[in-house]
Amino acid sequence: MSRPSQPKHTTADHNGVSVIQSQSHAPSAPPAAVAGLQQVPQLIPAHPSSAGGKALPPSKMKKPPADKDSEEYRQRRERNNLAVKKSRMRSKQKALDTQQRVNELKEENERLEAKIKLLSKELSVLKDLFLEHAHNLADNVQPPAGAGGSSPAPNSTSANGQ
Repeated sequence: MSRPSQPKHTTADHNGVSVIQSQSHAPSAPPAAVAGLQQVPQLIPAHPSSAGGKALPPSKMKKPPADKDSEEYRQRRERNNLAVKKSRMRSKQKALDTQQRVNELKEENERLEAKIKLLSKELSVLKDLFLEHAHNLADNVQPPAGAGGSSPAPNSTSANGQ
């Protein structure tokens, strides 16, 4: 059921379309007169340097060089010069804003460091007070050295119940 293999010749015309010529019963006839002549479009890049056959964006396409004396060229240069000036101004402003933020953060850091020192000193003083108070309480609770027996409780009341 399969067809017998026929010899085929492939050529490409100037439009990048491949022409596949298959010879049927008249092998000596000129290619245009062959009954089995078929044109099959092929994906052949027009310029082999364009990688992957992708189209270039308009910004990358080669434009014909504009006359430097033309009005269009002068307007494009003016717009470009303005765009460059605005870009440089934005860049400088961003650098100034960043420097100002750095200075603010340095000042805040210094304030916080001073606060840490102050709080550390306060903590040290409070610890010393606490330890001194705890030591005094411990000295008051100890029984007298010569008493043989139990000592009165620190919160004991007098004998008459007052």
